[in-house]
Amino acid sequence: MRDVVIGCDEAGFNLKRVLIKTLRDLGAEVEDLGVDRGNDMTAYPLIAARVCTRIIEGAYQKRGVLICGTGIGMCISANKFKGIRAAVCHDIFSARRSILSNNCNVACFGERVIGAELAKAILADWADLEFKDGLSTAKVAEINRLEEEHFAPPPLENKTTKYY
Repeated sequence: MRDVVIGCDEAGFNLKRVLIKTLRDLGAEVEDLGVDRGNDMTAYPLIAARVCTRIIEGAYQKRGVLICGTGIGMCISANKFKGIRAAVCHDIFSARRSILSNNCNVACFGERVIGAELAKAILADWADLEFKDGLSTAKVAEINRLEEEHFAPPPLENKTTKYY
């Protein structure tokens, strides 16, 4: 079980608490990067940035979990970071394929879309999966190539910005 960095906005606060407990019960070390209150209105892209920055700083050895109302905004935000592959995970099959077919390192959930029990089951399954070389290896390599070709680093003044 890898270490996990987790974050949410106010719309995902209750589900985040449930998923932290689930991860800890599974033996994961969990780092919570906010929000810490259900009325904290920090914009979800800033939370996604905190989590993704921590994953990058840890040489991509950690996985991330992001929760907002739908999971979509967090997913879009997370995918703006080089080396981050995030997927909305609202069913077990898609969550499995996010790792097995796409080598994703961030799972995104929507508290307003998915119930806590299903989210716990998805996360428990997802957390133990590992990408293995096979039919998808060339496809993931192509994703990486596209990222290298099209990724535009932030303007110089933002290169030292820390989100935590």
